[in-house]
Amino acid sequence: MSFWQSKSRWEMLEKSKQVEKIIYLWDLLIEKRSIWLGKYWLFILGVEMMKWWNDEMNLMEKLIDLCKKEDCVFVQVETINEFQINKLTNYKLEDLFKSWYYKKFITPYTAVIDLSKSEEEILSDMKPKGRYNIRLAEKKWIEVKEVEKTESNIKIFYELLLQTTSRDGFSGNTLNYYVTFIDSIENSKLLIAYKDDFPVAAWIFIFEKEFSIYYYWASTNNELYRNLMAPYLLQWTAIKKAKDVWSSYYDFLWVATPWDTKSSLSWVTDFKLKFTTDVVNISDSYIWVNKFFTYNILLLFKLIKNKLKK
Repeated sequence: MSFWQSKSRWEMLEKSKQVEKIIYLWDLLIEKRSIWLGKYWLFILGVEMMKWWNDEMNLMEKLIDLCKKEDCVFVQVETINEFQINKLTNYKLEDLFKSWYYKKFITPYTAVIDLSKSEEEILSDMKPKGRYNIRLAEKKWIEVKEVEKTESNIKIFYELLLQTTSRDGFSGNTLNYYVTFIDSIENSKLLIAYKDDFPVAAWIFIFEKEFSIYYYWASTNNELYRNLMAPYLLQWTAIKKAKDVWSSYYDFLWVATPWDTKSSLSWVTDFKLKFTTDVVNISDSYIWVNKFFTYNILLLFKLIKNKLKK
């Protein structure tokens, strides 16, 4: 069972009220999410479809029936392929669902490190600038610590996150959400980078057997510390921890599509690709629409909203 379908993630979604309700189909997690003005959609994230598909249990038909029963506008399936491309095509999924999405949670591509490699091999595969910045942070006496998952430590992360969101122009969640997230996710860890006991970066990771995931990040706006390259040493510390727990892969989660030069993820992709050049297709999305008129109205509002942002 992947992290995305794990019991701890189910509990986090329920406690943090990120979803209207959780629906269980066999032992598959299905999220009923609110869209707008009492409209809902069904969302399934991280399912490995090969496990579910056979003559007795036609998952797609069951999801369509459930979408109608719950009076939802549409149902979206977002797979985690784990590097097995086109896993669903043998089952002619497109006969029922369209290869598309309303809202994408996992980007189609991610960057990974094969943790069967030695530390020396991983360092050798990095871009020179990545190795240099790790060593620079060490020379500047940056200290990275795994801290207890207390509310006071999560507040350190959150205060740094507020600086990050104001600097980089993206939205975060509430403090209570991060407290719930790290308390609910069994294998989550909070790592903080310090300079002379002053916290300069704090990141949340998930360490599991198959994949360790770099999940949430935050760093200071203070110019006295931003040139110390603490995020590089923090990332390298997490990679070594992932090896220590015998993870198979380290997943950087969310990078720009390789040919998309105007992606909003370009800046963070540049950072991540200093650690690895291994970019893989990880996620496919499929959608079935129950209420076409409402769905098209939603798409129109979404288009207008995106244009206003520009």
